[in-house]
Amino acid sequence: MNDMDAAIQGKVDLWLQGNYDQATKEEIIRLQKENPIELTDSFYRNLEFGTGGLRGIMGVGTNRMNKYTIGMATQGYANYLKKSFTNREIRVAIAHDSRNNSRFFAETTANIFAANGIKVFLFQSLRPTPELSFTIRTLACQGGVVCTASHNPKEYNGYKAYWDDGGQLVPPHDNNVIKEVEKIASVDEVKWSGGEANITIIGKEIDEAYISMVRGLSVYPEIIEKQHNLRIVYTPIHGTGIKLVPEVLQRFGFSNVHVVDEQATPDGNFPTVIYPNPEESEAMSIGLRKAKQIDADILLGTDPDADRVGIGVKDKKGDWVLMNGNQTAVLAFNYMIEARKVKGLAQPNDMVVKTIVTTDLIDEIARRNEIKCYNVLTGFKYIAELIKEKEATEHYVIGGEESYGLMIGASIRDKDAVSAVALLCEMAAYEKNRGKSLYDKLIELYVQYGFYKESLISITKKGMNGQKEIADMMSAYRSHPPAAINGSPVVQLLDYELRTGKNLKTGESWAIGLPQSNVLQFILEDGTKISARPSGTEPKIKFYFSVHTTLANAADFDRVHAVLNARIDGVIQDMKLK
Repeated sequence: MNDMDAAIQGKVDLWLQGNYDQATKEEIIRLQKENPIELTDSFYRNLEFGTGGLRGIMGVGTNRMNKYTIGMATQGYANYLKKSFTNREIRVAIAHDSRNNSRFFAETTANIFAANGIKVFLFQSLRPTPELSFTIRTLACQGGVVCTASHNPKEYNGYKAYWDDGGQLVPPHDNNVIKEVEKIASVDEVKWSGGEANITIIGKEIDEAYISMVRGLSVYPEIIEKQHNLRIVYTPIHGTGIKLVPEVLQRFGFSNVHVVDEQATPDGNFPTVIYPNPEESEAMSIGLRKAKQIDADILLGTDPDADRVGIGVKDKKGDWVLMNGNQTAVLAFNYMIEARKVKGLAQPNDMVVKTIVTTDLIDEIARRNEIKCYNVLTGFKYIAELIKEKEATEHYVIGGEESYGLMIGASIRDKDAVSAVALLCEMAAYEKNRGKSLYDKLIELYVQYGFYKESLISITKKGMNGQKEIADMMSAYRSHPPAAINGSPVVQLLDYELRTGKNLKTGESWAIGLPQSNVLQFILEDGTKISARPSGTEPKIKFYFSVHTTLANAADFDRVHAVLNARIDGVIQDMKLK
């Protein structure tokens, strides 16, 4: 038995002998007999409380999502809240999605906070993640938690931690909470019960306030009145969107909404999909079939916690196209900029925010409309942080990222698919009123501002060696950047971990004014941008590709699209990523 085996066995013995429930101990004994490899994976490390919280496979063990890993995380978070907000009542809000065990995890979290003397507002049943962010702000809470693993497969669950602005934890709070969680050495240090009187169940009253806020985001209600019969197909993909999206669309004035029945019931087993993610065409396929059947104008799908949205529209030939996150973001950003300007709602200090891996077409649209566009690290917590930093002097309009997330208006501080669905339907109504579709509008924008094409590859490295393989890959790119990719010289290397940019031709370097993050970007002479970023929540590394050129007219779209596709394919092949 080597040292690693001994360390794992020590953890297993601790769980078998300690204050863990009998069902947990019996499951460990079963794994010892039937699946020692699974047992090793369940205990070989502690499930890391990262800067966004916890996320992992459900099961027994230190490397799994269960009552005990969540309990220790909550105790550490409670300790930090009590250190940060002294001599006052501390309030937290708690929500959960449709995943298996999410309600149990949410109630466990609520009981521990309450036992620590913290006032808890727990939703009576599942709710979208963005409503949790809204609730923290509405009820003046100091923190919050939502139990969700977003779009991960059914085996997963997670625990997202929030701060008093309604955004996920950012420095210094994220690292400080991690330190407090790491101090909890035993489940015996967790206050499991005794404060039940501190828990208040919430529901409809918050729903109403949230729906009213979303309703206030509408720019063209008079257009919806004209186009109220817009044919909308919506799927919640077995998630929380069913709680609010149909109601919000009705309140906006849409009268022809078709919910995908096969995916309408919340179900943590996600029986109709492999991945409950609107980024996956397979997850949208049942909705697509219904959209074709009724000749819909727009198809929309939200992930289990309703913070991501995917859309489908018809192209010029009448064929259905699933838009990617960059295309959806371009349409949404442009609408909020353009429509607010036409309606006289635009303010001189308007600003929009995107992430460094989201299409630069948004930067170009903002620049031409003389609106500030800020770029932040990947994650809506950084958009929320920037709003907080700028809210005294600048007016936030919209933020977004390529991974199907939008955040419209400053009343929430996390991505919100509920309000995004409503505004995207309003945009479709606006274009239909012009005799056009959202697809037509996207091509108009390409002609006006430039044709930007993006693509993404995710490479998964599972198991104990996965993280090391990813780290080695990043280290090699960092120390030996390629001189050229796909025949075009690499002219700039942007290293967000070292927080420096470098001109590889002149040797000139400069500081990057963003927090440290393990991201590398290669800028090629032909304008191609390649970003490499290990995931913060999964054992995978993501490569983002962006190319662009001019588009003289809509008729030339197919030809130019093929050229840009070929350029991206050339880059991928040259980098040996396929």
